[in-house]
Amino acid sequence: MDSEKKQEMSPNLEVLPLSSALDMGKSCTCFNLRKATRRVTSYYDAALKPCGLKVTQMTLLTAIRVLEPITIKRLAKAIVMDRTTLSRNVSLLNKKGMIDIEPGDDLRTRRLALTEKGHTALVAAFPLWQKAQVEIINELGEDRWASLLEGISDLVALS
Repeated sequence: MDSEKKQEMSPNLEVLPLSSALDMGKSCTCFNLRKATRRVTSYYDAALKPCGLKVTQMTLLTAIRVLEPITIKRLAKAIVMDRTTLSRNVSLLNKKGMIDIEPGDDLRTRRLALTEKGHTALVAAFPLWQKAQVEIINELGEDRWASLLEGISDLVALS
């Protein structure tokens, strides 16, 4: 029953004031964007479930479609994702047969391109994504949605 015991704290322990923690939760850009992203991701994942893709996979397939053939390094920069996380996701899509990974111009680079299966998956996912997109825009309203996208673009440009 040790897990039920409350851990004793040192009397000299400095504790963040509750008001500061609450203020951070209400006003922290990162915390609130991540919370919103988790909610939106969940919404799109549910919408895409019939085609078997997650929204993260669809966005990668879409980015590759737009930029193909593209190196992992260029793709990571274009979608603002670290290369380790991207490589893990790319590997998964490759195992599913949706993208090809081929040698690049030198031994250090690899080029990505969609396979037939990747194109087919993207075509199947698109109307589901489109429906979810329209629902979100309708819920927010055109002006708020446009303002949100503008604000997000401004944040992404801060580097």
